[in-house]
Amino acid sequence: MAYTVTFLGTSSLPGTSSGSAYRIWSYKVDGTNTEIPTGRRMTLALPGSVAVLDPSAFTGVDALNGMLVWRSPDGNLQYVAGKASGTGSVTIAFVAAAHTSSAEVQLYKSTPGNVLVSVPFVVAPDGGSEGHTQRLVVPAAGAPAFTGRPLYDFTGALPYDSELFGVYQPLSGWIGATAGMSAVPIHGAPIANLTRAHFQGAQALTLTNAGLKALSDRYSVGAGGALSPVGLVNLFREYFFEFDNFLGTPSGHIWVSPGGSVEVVESSTRRTLVEKVVEQSEETSRKSEESLTEQTDVSDAVKEENSNDTKLGVSATGGVNAKIYHADASLSFSTQNTVKRGAETTHKRSRTQTSKVTSEIKRNFKTTFRTVTESTDTSSRRYLLQNTTTELVNFELRRKMRKVGIQLQHIGTRLCWQIHLPDPGQELGLGDMVHVVPSPDLSSIQKPERIPEPASKDVPYHFEMTFRHEQGPDDEAEETYLPEPGNDCRGLHDTPDYLPGKDDIIQFCFTKPLPPVPEGYTFSKVHSLDKHGAQIEFAPFTVDTAANTLTVKMTYANFQGRTSLPFDLTLVYEPTEAAKNKVKELNDAAQAEYQKEVDRLQHEAYGEAVRERLRLVSSMRPRSSEDLRSEERRWVFRKLIKQLPPGHYPTTTTGHTPYLEAEQIQKFFDVDEMLYFVAPDFWRPGVLNAPAPSEASTGRYPVRSLPKPVAGTPLPTLAGQTVAGWYSRADVYKTVSSPLPPTEEWRVNYLISEQTVPAPLGSSLGWLIQIDADERRNEFLNAAWAKVVMPIRPGQEQAAIAWLKAVEGEAGLGMSYTKRDDDPDEYAGKTVGQVLDLLAGHLRSLAQEQFETTLAAEKVFEHGFDPLAGGFRPAAPYQVFDQWVEVLPTDQVVAVSVKYDPKTGQQL
Repeated sequence: MAYTVTFLGTSSLPGTSSGSAYRIWSYKVDGTNTEIPTGRRMTLALPGSVAVLDPSAFTGVDALNGMLVWRSPDGNLQYVAGKASGTGSVTIAFVAAAHTSSAEVQLYKSTPGNVLVSVPFVVAPDGGSEGHTQRLVVPAAGAPAFTGRPLYDFTGALPYDSELFGVYQPLSGWIGATAGMSAVPIHGAPIANLTRAHFQGAQALTLTNAGLKALSDRYSVGAGGALSPVGLVNLFREYFFEFDNFLGTPSGHIWVSPGGSVEVVESSTRRTLVEKVVEQSEETSRKSEESLTEQTDVSDAVKEENSNDTKLGVSATGGVNAKIYHADASLSFSTQNTVKRGAETTHKRSRTQTSKVTSEIKRNFKTTFRTVTESTDTSSRRYLLQNTTTELVNFELRRKMRKVGIQLQHIGTRLCWQIHLPDPGQELGLGDMVHVVPSPDLSSIQKPERIPEPASKDVPYHFEMTFRHEQGPDDEAEETYLPEPGNDCRGLHDTPDYLPGKDDIIQFCFTKPLPPVPEGYTFSKVHSLDKHGAQIEFAPFTVDTAANTLTVKMTYANFQGRTSLPFDLTLVYEPTEAAKNKVKELNDAAQAEYQKEVDRLQHEAYGEAVRERLRLVSSMRPRSSEDLRSEERRWVFRKLIKQLPPGHYPTTTTGHTPYLEAEQIQKFFDVDEMLYFVAPDFWRPGVLNAPAPSEASTGRYPVRSLPKPVAGTPLPTLAGQTVAGWYSRADVYKTVSSPLPPTEEWRVNYLISEQTVPAPLGSSLGWLIQIDADERRNEFLNAAWAKVVMPIRPGQEQAAIAWLKAVEGEAGLGMSYTKRDDDPDEYAGKTVGQVLDLLAGHLRSLAQEQFETTLAAEKVFEHGFDPLAGGFRPAAPYQVFDQWVEVLPTDQVVAVSVKYDPKTGQQL
């Protein structure tokens, strides 16, 4: 009878899940009692590509007792053997990869001297003909993708980092005077009739006052938590554990020929969103890269996201900034219920957060491989891959991965006082960036040569006066002549004989042609007559500009015996208005061209100045978030003290410094751990009911628009030498919402350039932006109100509640408390005030047992990692309640030699 081999299946290793990478494989060999006597060792020969683990590594696994594993000398076969504990059958079990395949298998029996003898067999239940080789279900070739050891192997590992945060829940039922009075101005009677005095007394306890009853009915359902002056903070700690490493998926392949070698240079970079390059005179360069997350560890990334999350309150707990989430108001005063609800909020937040930052870190890593013959990149890693075999070798480049375990633990509960403060950032100072804008360089523009205005022209003019004798004996021109009476154009010399017709008469008037008038000029006057010694007097010269002639009339003449006398005078010509205007036009044109170039340079300089200021503003280094939160916390505390009612805070008229009141508050409340939430649902970009944007709108920090150059009109300068915020300006848009003509729509926009980083949150909303602050500060500056939560010091709960009753009143404390599931039985039949006193007493008792609670809160640091069965359990005070694992890439890459089946394409 032939042997029969049956595949029994696979089973999980103890302590691992059904999805583990390795499983126990079992085969049963059946035969006759003579074929398989007791003690007979039967051996299966699997392909050498099957990786079987050493059974000695799995102590305590009964199925592997007595099993042997070895390889043939040439490595082509993998032997697994089992010894028969009875007659007729042998079970062979071994540990191998969980993935299945099929291959040809041989069966051997051991003879005396441990000599293996191949025997024929059949495969059940398929049957078939017997043979020395049969095809069976076997483990897949090669080792499985190893993702690390099971979690229980890391029991006791200490956390390498932790993050503290909390969940705040208001406790509904008590109506505080501060919150209640804020509703008075916006409501009519009876709420409008409320005063602080109405929140005290018997009518306040049971809400029999009409105004308090109306206030409770109006807000208790939707905003009951906002009316209450008390709440609970549950603190949680997130632990990070370093588990083992494993190789991830291949990043690349390199083939190396026999006897060859390849130098590989690995350049690890980060995924970059913004790149800035600064070139210096020494021709060196510096690069700074900004990305969504710059962290390579999940704990650092969680801390970074928490510090940037604007929905979290901030509290300094034990010297550590704890991030506080805001949960819905709780109607239950039980610490057990609030811990559970806080744990649910924490679980959702933390799981989502770590998954997000882990995926960001995974996207953050990018590795580029270059095969080179020579490398001068000293900042990269260099690997030398050598193939000393006679076969072609394929190297897989696989990234090293990290497993990081995360656990959440509840570490305490604090009773708190909550109060709302309006305009929390109204008086905070802003940083002004000093930036002097230089004047544009105009030296490259040559000023035009100004054409002088045309001047008067002096034209010399020479003419001759001829002795023209008409009658009389004076032919020798020796007599003196005067104008003839009745005819001044004739000269008369009376004779002594007084004989009619015997007087000497000469011509006194002459018309002389003038030289051509210079172009662009007109005659003005005669100037500087030169008589050359002649005894001649002239009447004023007359010029006929139309005929261009000069009329000369003598009034006294003595030619002194000469027939002709020379004269020289100067004709003065003035430029015409047309000539003056032409010169002016030429000068104006040259000046306009020059001014056009000046305006162009000024326009460019103005735009560059705005761009430079935008770049400087956007690249301003933010201040430390710790310093900003500390300033805000101090300012909130200052406003909190000022908001206390009369009798608890001195008026400003007394001049009294409220140090006693501050000390009293610090006695009951832990001011250093004060936290605050800015209004998440209402932001105030300006005054309420502000007018719609128009052409006259300016925004928070306006910059003048860049006007088109107008010749002779100077451009406006940038206002001031300091910059307090991000620039804004009004722009108009055409909107078409119907067939009607488009209308103008004005918006107050913010300015950006290709060199600026993305504008801060709130830029589109018209927020006031502090240029050296973070998003949380900008939200604080623009918030309409802030909710301040002041933790009560441990052990001072009952005294603080008594103080709060005097400050916030007792409205609602006398109402019946509705007991919820999981509330303590002692809460039944009590009023809200009585249950609050019980809660305060319970927390005070925990503070008195601080040694035990401290040990419980710090047990992870003392005992290390303790695997949580199932990964989650309902939260209980001071217990670890949540656990998960994140996989992170590293910047390390490992070269692994691999082989592939040429037929199936599977890795061997």
